[in-house]
Amino acid sequence: MVSPSTLFAPAAPEFIAQHLQHPSPEQIELRDGLMDHPAHVDPKFLYDALGSALFTAITQLPEYYPTRCEAEIFQRHGGDIARHIGPVQSMIDLGAGDCVKAERLFPSLRPRHYVPIDISADYLQSAVRRLRLSYPGLRITALGQDFSHALALPASIPAEQRLFFYPGSSIGNLSPEDAHAMLQRIRGQCEGGGLLVGVDRVKPRQVLEPAYDDALHLTAAFNLNLLRHVNSVLDADFHVDDWRHVALFNSTRSRIEMHLEALRAVRVAWPGGQREFSAGERIHTENSYKFTPQSFAGLLASAGYRDVAHWSDSRGWFSIFSARA
Repeated sequence: MVSPSTLFAPAAPEFIAQHLQHPSPEQIELRDGLMDHPAHVDPKFLYDALGSALFTAITQLPEYYPTRCEAEIFQRHGGDIARHIGPVQSMIDLGAGDCVKAERLFPSLRPRHYVPIDISADYLQSAVRRLRLSYPGLRITALGQDFSHALALPASIPAEQRLFFYPGSSIGNLSPEDAHAMLQRIRGQCEGGGLLVGVDRVKPRQVLEPAYDDALHLTAAFNLNLLRHVNSVLDADFHVDDWRHVALFNSTRSRIEMHLEALRAVRVAWPGGQREFSAGERIHTENSYKFTPQSFAGLLASAGYRDVAHWSDSRGWFSIFSARA
């Protein structure tokens, strides 16, 4: 006889992680970036388990406005957003992290299938275990995947009525050319569906820079933790106390830049390679491009989207765009 607890037990979420190669694409990418002039590391390497936890803490800081602005937009305009989107079969959450942002939209969007994707597989697994208990009727397929260069969805995810959710202005981490390519890749995966994306807007320097260089130095810890992650992936020997966090607004390119700056001359080694950094030399770790509503609407149109709608917070600091593929 089957017990009631067995009948109503929540279905276990499916979790799919990429198989690793040696050397992995991530190792090759890190080596190439560190040997480039100037050196650079893709911002996706900010998000190991500790980096993801630090970023969640950053979103609670008074200086970091995007999360609050985005939440305000969904609170004030959630009904209009849901009506514009229409029925959702699968909600595909890009850079899902702790899945909280998508979870807040479940009541209005009512997805049948939730597909969170994040490069930090361990952090994502913890999040979907929590969701499993809260939403026993929701099908969950979690993907531990780097989607920055390719977006591969398993055949088990229905092609109809897909909604890609890309919140938190993460699209701004990409150059305009790479953002255009990403938007095209997404559109190719959601014919007949759509995209819901958060976009940070151009603001005065005195608002932007503290959001990336806060008084508690949480963002500095977040940036410096990248070196620990690089050590883990590449078997390198970075020492965190040799570096400092730098954040600045590049008004010419309309972007915040984050760097790690060498405090002294250092040599960093990894299997098969090494590099010497002079005092003051920097590793470029992140860009965060800022848009006007007109410039981002134009980017969506150039990537082939139609029926574009846009909502803002009360101060006009942040925007949510909904567009059909």
